[in-house]
Amino acid sequence: MFCQILNPGASVADNQQIDNLDRGILNALMENARTAYAELAKQFNVSPGTIHVRVEKMKQAGIIKGTRVEVDPRQLGYDVCCFIGIILKSARDYPSALAKLDALDEVVEAWYTTGHYSIFIKVMCRSIDALQQVLINKIQTIDEIQSTETLISLQNPIMRSIKP
Repeated sequence: MFCQILNPGASVADNQQIDNLDRGILNALMENARTAYAELAKQFNVSPGTIHVRVEKMKQAGIIKGTRVEVDPRQLGYDVCCFIGIILKSARDYPSALAKLDALDEVVEAWYTTGHYSIFIKVMCRSIDALQQVLINKIQTIDEIQSTETLISLQNPIMRSIKP
């Protein structure tokens, strides 16, 4: 399990101040989001009710956004991961281009960026041939896109969440 912790659009100051107990709870849940509140309570020498209240407050504040199952794409046959930098024809094309990219199952992440690219996306495909088809028949047919640059990922040696 994976516990997504921070709301990228908000800071702790926007929500609430967290203390060492909150940080400990967050770290423990990031390690294993299925850890029982009773187990956390023993670990931090507090009551299970305290853990429950703290977790609920962090959920309400938007610090904890939820839990999800983390899937290994390679085990499902998705052997090609790439990043595509997209240059839009115009900045006003962003909303419609994003909606079209969101409709593509192969696009698993999208970032609105500064610098050379307007949008940076992460794409997962089963093969290089499949990637080529996605590029030619899906992404590069989006009218709002002026050009793309594709970077194929060879490995992902570091992947972690921010430490609270």
